[in-house]
Amino acid sequence: MQLNELEYFIPVTNNDQLYLKRFQPLQHKGVIFMVHGSVENGRVFYSATGKGIAPYLAMHGFDVFVVDLRGKGKSKPSVNKNSHYGQYEAITEDIPTCIDFIKNTTGKTSIHLLAHSWGGVLCLCWFARYHSRAHIQSMVFFGTKRKIYIKSWEKRWKVDFFWNVVGTAVSGIKGYLPAKSLRFGSDNEPKQFYKETNHWVYSDDWVDQRDGLNYKQALKNLNVPPILSLTGVKDTVLGNPYDVQLLLQEANAHDHRYVEVGKKYGFKNDYGHIDILTHPDAPSDHFPLVLDWLVSHN
Repeated sequence: MQLNELEYFIPVTNNDQLYLKRFQPLQHKGVIFMVHGSVENGRVFYSATGKGIAPYLAMHGFDVFVVDLRGKGKSKPSVNKNSHYGQYEAITEDIPTCIDFIKNTTGKTSIHLLAHSWGGVLCLCWFARYHSRAHIQSMVFFGTKRKIYIKSWEKRWKVDFFWNVVGTAVSGIKGYLPAKSLRFGSDNEPKQFYKETNHWVYSDDWVDQRDGLNYKQALKNLNVPPILSLTGVKDTVLGNPYDVQLLLQEANAHDHRYVEVGKKYGFKNDYGHIDILTHPDAPSDHFPLVLDWLVSHN
């Protein structure tokens, strides 16, 4: 199937522009908006050579939009010490701006949300606040958790020491988290975003630090869209199966399917937090499962 690849720069403030990449088939069966996680950008969903889940789903007939959240990827300006915004702005400004743009551009008010890692948390927070602004047909999450409950030496080393202790110290000195140079991730993180994310990773409560909204309580009072939640058997910390399943409970996701992707469940490979999206076998292994889900909820 032939695709048009389009690029948009969408103003979100007087100084900031969001980058939105579109994979558009000539005829499409539905619209998907993809949101990346912390210390990432939208390239987790597509490669320079046309690989990844975004072009895969577009080749199968979906009109796919992928965002680089504020300061990430090709969004302007890049994260720096003057980037005084956090996940609150992502929830209340970036995601709503993109969804309004997608609705106006496509003429469609019904869309699917697909997210990796912390992007799924942001999507649920957006839904808790702005569910009436678009009909969400379904959500698909890869390695999405909110709080890291699991206890292990790997968690203590990667999260408690490097992410929490080192991250707090370095972001305090630099004014932002230089995740690329620290090899924490593929993109840098604003200090405020890092602080707000870190607070939720360790907190039993899911409450917004800015305005006090209790997301867990808000979602209990809503009809949460169907959720397909996948994580890899090798994703032992950042998308640990225990933590991923607890988020589904916390989000009041009564209509959901949880899939652990690994050899013991009939898949070709055991996947981790990133290669669940980037592995060359993914399009023939578990991406068809995602496609079937989207088609059945379209």
